Amino acid sequence: MQLQTNSLKQKNIKKVQVTYNASLDAIISSTTSSTNTVVLAWREKSRKHLKMTSFNVAEGIHAFDYHSQLNLIATAGINNKVCLWNPYVVSKPVGVLWGHSASVIAVQFFAARKQLFSFSKDKVLRLWDIQYQLSIQRIACSFPKSQDLRCLFHFDEAHGRLFISFNNQLALLAMKSEASTRVKSHKTAVTCVLYNSVLKQVISSDVGSTVSFWMIDTGQKIKQFTGCHGNAEISTMALDANETRLLTGSTDGTIKVWDFSGYCHHTLNVGREGVVDISQILVLKKTILVTGWERAITVFRLQNFNHFFIQPEKWKGGIEHRGDILCAAFLPPQTLVTGSYDGEIVLWNNSTEKAHYVLHPDYQRLLKSKSDTEPQKLLGAGRSRSPHPGPNQAALGAHSLETHTEGNDAVVGLHFLEARKTTAKTGGANLVSCGGSGYVRFWDTRKKQLLAEFLAHGGVGSIIMSTDKSNQYLATGDLDGQLKIWDIEEYCLNSSKSKITQAPTLIRSFRPHEDQTSSLEMCKLGGHLLIISSSADCSICVTDVCGASVWIFGQAKHWQTENWFSLPKRDTNLMKSEIQEESIREIPLLSKRESWLDLPEHSLLDKKNKDDTTFNVRSSEVINLGIKYKERNIFRKKTHNLYNGEVMQKSPASPKTYCYEGAFRSLSIGALKELLEVKKPAFLLDPETYFREKPEEACSQIPELPLLSETLKAVFDEKNLFPKEILDRERRAKQLCQETSSEVKIKRNKKQL
Repeated sequence: MQLQTNSLKQKNIKKVQVTYNASLDAIISSTTSSTNTVVLAWREKSRKHLKMTSFNVAEGIHAFDYHSQLNLIATAGINNKVCLWNPYVVSKPVGVLWGHSASVIAVQFFAARKQLFSFSKDKVLRLWDIQYQLSIQRIACSFPKSQDLRCLFHFDEAHGRLFISFNNQLALLAMKSEASTRVKSHKTAVTCVLYNSVLKQVISSDVGSTVSFWMIDTGQKIKQFTGCHGNAEISTMALDANETRLLTGSTDGTIKVWDFSGYCHHTLNVGREGVVDISQILVLKKTILVTGWERAITVFRLQNFNHFFIQPEKWKGGIEHRGDILCAAFLPPQTLVTGSYDGEIVLWNNSTEKAHYVLHPDYQRLLKSKSDTEPQKLLGAGRSRSPHPGPNQAALGAHSLETHTEGNDAVVGLHFLEARKTTAKTGGANLVSCGGSGYVRFWDTRKKQLLAEFLAHGGVGSIIMSTDKSNQYLATGDLDGQLKIWDIEEYCLNSSKSKITQAPTLIRSFRPHEDQTSSLEMCKLGGHLLIISSSADCSICVTDVCGASVWIFGQAKHWQTENWFSLPKRDTNLMKSEIQEESIREIPLLSKRESWLDLPEHSLLDKKNKDDTTFNVRSSEVINLGIKYKERNIFRKKTHNLYNGEVMQKSPASPKTYCYEGAFRSLSIGALKELLEVKKPAFLLDPETYFREKPEEACSQIPELPLLSETLKAVFDEKNLFPKEILDRERRAKQLCQETSSEVKIKRNKKQL
């Protein structure tokens, strides 16, 4: 190999790439020479020297790649060709891919699909089908212009992303998910979802800067605002206290305040003309707090909302976090907590804007704002520490922990359990947090103690969560689109010296989305507790807690919340078994519209702008509500249920009543009621009167006709009569007629008299 390197220097030939392939157990190297262009070297047993074989490619190559399953080597030829080689056949390539009009400088296999990427000097990217040796896609004009080009090429197959470097620039190409028959609520990935309880509407946003409004009772879109932040992504949203104003935060570093007619009232300059990642907007009585991209809280005070463009003010508490603040939560009257990327939760007094304590899964520490004479508590995490560490020791412990578990303890969500009124006396948990490692933790902020933690989603990274207003249920979602619903009504109600690691009762586990869950919202409608979830798969889904089907906003057939059913409370003993995933079932029902207009708007943000020329009014998109849909009865009998095929008992008090999971899970099947005695109808009691046959009427007898011979004889006899006899007969007939008429006249006269 040393001799070959020296010869390459003498001929001014460039060695381009050298790599070791484990499947071949060989070293592969390439040069720009037309001879020995690709060399494979390996060591055989009982031999000291390497054995080599080589391929000859005209004009040399720039790069190569090896596919272990297909056992092929692809070479990026200087002669504009991409050649496919069998490592054991050196005479000629097994395939040649034609199509590039410039020298090919990079190749890489797409192993899962048996495809190949190639990139040429004229900045044209091609994707090839190896089996048919055809170009199936060509991408050009997407890369920076440069004459002297140095390129590095890498395809991240696991995430579907292609990285190409151009000198000091880096281009990223992301593969789009394949088109499916699944219903999409938005054209692009959905980032946030809210529920407006006043209007009974669901509000959603996406990376395409679009905000859509949906009717919760039918799933019908009623309007949408497009281009709210230009082309910048809307990362989060929030509603004011009266739910009459919508705040949208974007990666362009601004927050806009909208009414529901598409009118922008204010623009908050969060990033100070820079690009930032806004993760949460917290609207309080007198301030708006924004977090997400730095270690300090960005604050806007509502008394200064007199202009259209509003600048942030200084947070009095300064910087207390070591990592970027990702989330915040508020508990009246003045408790504020913020969670950061390094796993710390800082407790603040919102009135004074001063921090006084830090919570962490592995330690707790007082801040300098409090008396240094107070002992600082430290929770053990599998390592021995001093019972009273100083501030520097706690800081060092936190720093060392952060370096080993970077991002694993990131606090992504915080929720106060405001419905728990007795925790002040019993010392139970009043704060829930979730984050990077899939854990959910319950805290007592009064005693500054971690009461419980459990692994909600294992091996999926960061998770998000939401709770209902009564704090009875907790919903969690992960990066795979999986949702889980937990019963936390009686979880951590009392303080405990030892940390609880047992998870609460799992009510339901299902996967309504194909990609990561971006937002969760729980709301109550008509006595039903609903879970609304959004995802990067462009869909927004809604279902209930107890196991109803999953509906998708935007589906062609609408539903009716009046027809939704709720299940009785299940036996918790049966819930401890492993729950199978539910398949997505769309049950479209008949639409019923509800007006969203003519509602009063009174809010702290509702002030008239003095500068009317600094903003534009965006007209809302009108959606046709006149489409008729037929109601269909699509409930079908299921022979299995979602919980391991078991028949679950409704309640111990009613042993004869059962609740079946499936299409008929709302039906209660019990003993039939006794029927009243029914009297028999009259036609059954006296059938002869109604059904006996009528007697046949006597048919009138038809006189028999005389024989033909007798008739002819009579005729001939009449002709032989003497004329005198004929005259006598006529005379006698006239007399009879006269006598009869005279008798009739006499009778008539008598009657008249």
